[in-house]
Amino acid sequence: MRTRCATTPRTRGFTLLEVMITVAIVGILAAIALPSYDYFVTRSRIIEATNALGDYRNRMEKYFLDHRTYLDAGGNCAMAADMTSNYNTQPDHFFAISCPAATATTYTLQAAGSGPMNNFTYSVDETNAKATASTKWGVTAANCWVIKKDGTCT
Repeated sequence: MRTRCATTPRTRGFTLLEVMITVAIVGILAAIALPSYDYFVTRSRIIEATNALGDYRNRMEKYFLDHRTYLDAGGNCAMAADMTSNYNTQPDHFFAISCPAATATTYTLQAAGSGPMNNFTYSVDETNAKATASTKWGVTAANCWVIKKDGTCT
């Protein structure tokens, strides 16, 4: 026959040490994962700017083919009103698209970041010359759109 031990039986559950180790592991993983996640979210938002600039560049070229000028009847950039009324009023956009310079035969389109994309500025002109004026990583380029912090361009 077996005899029972006189000590109290061990209660089921986790010890404080086990919980502390688990919290430490989760903290280390979070410290590694959050910056990487932020970096990839930033890169995905850059695509919004490059796509919008490409789209408005195509619209400007179509307007030029139809009217033989990049200016509207009021002497302004042909797509300026569309950028202001349709694109820039959307609350989920992180970039404001503008046309800071336009003549009858030339133009420059610009995407300036706002909110978490505040330090990003991209541009394109009628010759499809792309430029990165600023990024939060401090990387700029006169001939392409910087999409990664190592200076990789599109």
